[in-house]
Amino acid sequence: MLYFAAVFGVGFALGTLRVLWAVPHFGLRIAELMEAPIMFAVIIFAARWVVRRLDTLPTKTQRLSIGCIALGFLLGSEFLVVLWLRGLTLNQYFASKDPVSGTVYYVLLGMFAIMPLLVARK
Repeated sequence: MLYFAAVFGVGFALGTLRVLWAVPHFGLRIAELMEAPIMFAVIIFAARWVVRRLDTLPTKTQRLSIGCIALGFLLGSEFLVVLWLRGLTLNQYFASKDPVSGTVYYVLLGMFAIMPLLVARK
């Protein structure tokens, strides 16, 4: 939950800035692509912090579970917020994704799921 909360909180704040400031100035695709490297850094730092915060060194399976469970919470929260705020169905939501920035988004979701495994301390 801590990993999910850290990344979701920063993502929510950045998403608000993106929608209110960056999209009007740069357009949707560029605004989302500008946000992506920041979110990638947040994912790395949050995963490293969560794995190091644990009292014992988690196994590979446990680290991967941290990422996958956090991904489940993230997708559930995002879909609820998106569906509620924008009034879209899941199909409409996926169809509305830009092909370029949407692909980057999907890659970031995959990285979010596996990052606790990748940042394990030695």
